[in-house]
Amino acid sequence: MWKEENQTFATDFILLGLLHSNQYGWLFFTFILIIFLVAIMGNTVLILLIHLNSRLHTPMYFLLSNLSFLDILHISNIVPKMTSNFISGQQSVTFAGCGFQIFLSLIFLGAECLLFAAMSYDRYVAICHPLHYPILMNQRICVCMAAGCWLVGTINSTIHTTYVLYLPFCGTRIIDHFFCEIPAMLKVSCVDTSHYERGSSVSEIFFLLIPFSIILASYAHILRTVLHMKSVEAQKKAISTCSSHLTVVAMYYGPFIFTYMRPKSYHTPGQDKVLAILYTILTPMLNPIIYSLRNKDVLCALKNVLRKTLEHRN
Repeated sequence: MWKEENQTFATDFILLGLLHSNQYGWLFFTFILIIFLVAIMGNTVLILLIHLNSRLHTPMYFLLSNLSFLDILHISNIVPKMTSNFISGQQSVTFAGCGFQIFLSLIFLGAECLLFAAMSYDRYVAICHPLHYPILMNQRICVCMAAGCWLVGTINSTIHTTYVLYLPFCGTRIIDHFFCEIPAMLKVSCVDTSHYERGSSVSEIFFLLIPFSIILASYAHILRTVLHMKSVEAQKKAISTCSSHLTVVAMYYGPFIFTYMRPKSYHTPGQDKVLAILYTILTPMLNPIIYSLRNKDVLCALKNVLRKTLEHRN
């Protein structure tokens, strides 16, 4: 049992984690490590392909490279600490370390939510208004959209992280999670956090419901336009591009909304951990795979790079 300590002297938190020191724990550890390496490699390759291939220098792939960069940063913010704690057998995390992890996590999660909406708008303009696409999605607008996602995500993260870290935490400070996340942190606070939860609904609406509504509206218009296309090839290309985006959106927004839009009293540690795995570990790995396998341009760019590499060696 962890001894209860006074808040003034006990500054560290205890993360119970996701992995346990048994045969299944080591098996799961290996599985998580493989996912982490695949996510880092997959997203890095996708960024390099977009950078090296001039055919991919378009707004859609610029936004996609930003998504891949966010995925690399997000999974790197969580998995290394989780795995190092498991290997060392140490579960503690400093107050500053926990705060920094929350801060970074909220930046990446918030920016990614807005970026998905920007990507759906890009597809909407490209398919529904192709003649206006060079004007509505020029380089300047594209860069501003990406920068706006990062900036708004940072502002939101600063506000929430500052508030949560000023909450009094009592007792053993045990967090039943594998990383420092606000819903789990609220459970170990000594004070009533219902006012904060009601206030945070503003952020949840802005980062979850509004972008999700934009995505649904964009794809509703896209579907209507695609069904009226005369070219079967154009229909297939539009559906292939959009279906990959919708698959990623569903995997990301579903568990994220379920985690952050429920009252604290409805949260259970096991459920929160499973949901968090989906949007913090699995999605960063699956994003580059889904976008690559279902995208002819990316596959073509990958084949060209591999062919040139083989020719150079020969």
